[in-house]
Amino acid sequence: MTKSILLIIAGATLAFASCQKKTSETSDAAQTDSTAAPVETQKANSDYKPAFEGQTRIAGVKSTTPYEGKVLNSDLKNPWGITTLPDGRLIITEKAGTMRIATTAGVVSAPITGIPAVNAEGQGGLLGIRVDPEFEKNRLVYWVFAEARPGGNLTSVAKGKLSADDKKIEGATVIYRATPAFPSNLHYGGRILFDKNNDLVISTGERSDTVSRPQAQHLNSSLGKVIRITKDGKPVAGNPFEGKAGAKPELYSYGHRNVQGLAFHPVTGDLWEVEFGPRGGDELNRIEAGKNYGWPTITYGIEYSGKKIGDSIQVKEGMEQPVYYWDPVVSPSGITFYSSDSIPEWKNNLFISGLSSMHIARLVIENNKVVGEERLLSGEGQRFRDITQGKDGALYAVTDQGRLYRVYKK
Repeated sequence: MTKSILLIIAGATLAFASCQKKTSETSDAAQTDSTAAPVETQKANSDYKPAFEGQTRIAGVKSTTPYEGKVLNSDLKNPWGITTLPDGRLIITEKAGTMRIATTAGVVSAPITGIPAVNAEGQGGLLGIRVDPEFEKNRLVYWVFAEARPGGNLTSVAKGKLSADDKKIEGATVIYRATPAFPSNLHYGGRILFDKNNDLVISTGERSDTVSRPQAQHLNSSLGKVIRITKDGKPVAGNPFEGKAGAKPELYSYGHRNVQGLAFHPVTGDLWEVEFGPRGGDELNRIEAGKNYGWPTITYGIEYSGKKIGDSIQVKEGMEQPVYYWDPVVSPSGITFYSSDSIPEWKNNLFISGLSSMHIARLVIENNKVVGEERLLSGEGQRFRDITQGKDGALYAVTDQGRLYRVYKK
């Protein structure tokens, strides 16, 4: 099977079409060929073995429905987060501290004012964004950002009201700070979601340094965690560590390195995340309340220097295994599940923005296991930072280089 690629510069379309036609409405299981070669062909960084079959380098799949990736705009400034507004437009964060609104035709607004200053050094800046489920009534926007504080920097969450003319944020207020502050400008995490109860789910990083790294295992620290808070920044009642001595009641799961992707499965409602490994060992996890996901005690990666991490173990009782891992890394950032009927074979598949890999990964997931992997837009040479599904059923993605893409049925 071959693909044709048509590139027209300056706002034009990058079209990708498979020459194989889909002949029936078959399930993902029927379309998955377990004998197909994995999409990853490079040598792994370590000689670690997976804990179970299919945990890494699963069989490759190819979309049979013709689709295209279209550049809608290429003038954004280091976009980091993207989400949809009720009217179908997109609201986008830019790393240096600005927000913009984009139409699905690619027309981008002037910067929205009224946003508190961010620390944009290193991996910091204005990060993930979501709008209130009742936005049409209250016009509230929630975002994550890197904030300079006494003792260092930290991951903070703020909210504010988007003005009626869409030009400014009114009454911006910080509702949560992931403490302790640490003098590092790396590994902030930074994604944000609303759950079915309209509470907020936030991801943080362990700030990268070997000194702060162990705090991913500490329940008295917000570093290296998935956190669940109310819209006012308070711990949600019923969180797994509520009432536990020495534990922060806002914690939902722990043992994470740097979570930059969060998404709820559209059918099961399960929370999924992706996080950066070191040199190798990027992970996909299905998050359960109160569980320990192992970092830095267990990992499928090694130090950037090539040295082993800790005791160099991958499995330990009481610590969760990743559903899937990558070695070498793809540097997974924003993720979204596809719930549209426009491309039936993509239904309930997970789409992952890849930074160092410079592609969007499509994962076919069945019974909480990855059964197929595909790489989309791999010829673009772009660091894909975030991805979301629009009201029109298309996927919209932003890249570090400033592009906004629409990925849709051709």
